[in-house]
Amino acid sequence: MITHYANLELLTVSIQGVKQFYEKALHLEITNETTEFIQFRLTPYSTLSFKESYEPIKPAHFAIQVSYQLFTNAVTLLKKSGVFLLAQNEGNPIDEHNGRKNVYFRDCDGNLLELIAHDYIHENKLKSYGKLNALYIREVGFPVKDVGKFRSWLKETFSMKTDEDDDYFNFVIGGTAYAVVVSEKRPWIPIAMKALPPNIKVTLGTPLPLTNQQNFINSGYQFSLVHTPEFQHSFLQDLRLPPDCY
Repeated sequence: MITHYANLELLTVSIQGVKQFYEKALHLEITNETTEFIQFRLTPYSTLSFKESYEPIKPAHFAIQVSYQLFTNAVTLLKKSGVFLLAQNEGNPIDEHNGRKNVYFRDCDGNLLELIAHDYIHENKLKSYGKLNALYIREVGFPVKDVGKFRSWLKETFSMKTDEDDDYFNFVIGGTAYAVVVSEKRPWIPIAMKALPPNIKVTLGTPLPLTNQQNFINSGYQFSLVHTPEFQHSFLQDLRLPPDCY
């Protein structure tokens, strides 16, 4: 039973650049910092980490779920911080469709970030956090050569689910954690950015006690499981998530 992304670790060519963007522009709290590593508190249950690298960076895509009621506040924060918002439909940076709002932007390493909000999410138990009004890390992108094989591995290894299976683009879901499994031939919207496989480490939270293997590697992606009893399974029902999520 996966409930959430507990940590997402990416590579960076500049710890100072990351610090300026995530602390100063996104107003995230630093929880750990060395000369080659920095970690930020996104919510009480999730962190973003960056490790310095001397190799070229393949940009990642990830999405942060924010409060629907406070979505405009989060976008205003980005604008006031000088973050450039990427154009979507008809040149508008904000897209709204069927109770969903989102906006895209990039960080100092070229990673493609998204703020996304849904009107069906109930925020009675899981409160928005910080000036960004974040709820959780919703999506992490996984470009792969074989979507079907990677999708099946996620299902078998972590008991994640899909609403429907597609060999070009798939949401593979565990609680609030959406793995966006895409073909390397499919570019990331809204800027048609090439979907190159990034060097990332993903930590998945589970309320269940762990008795077996906790570290996994597939298609170059590193996964680990961590016992997080504080993120209760009941949160998923309280959020009114679709049945596919748990």
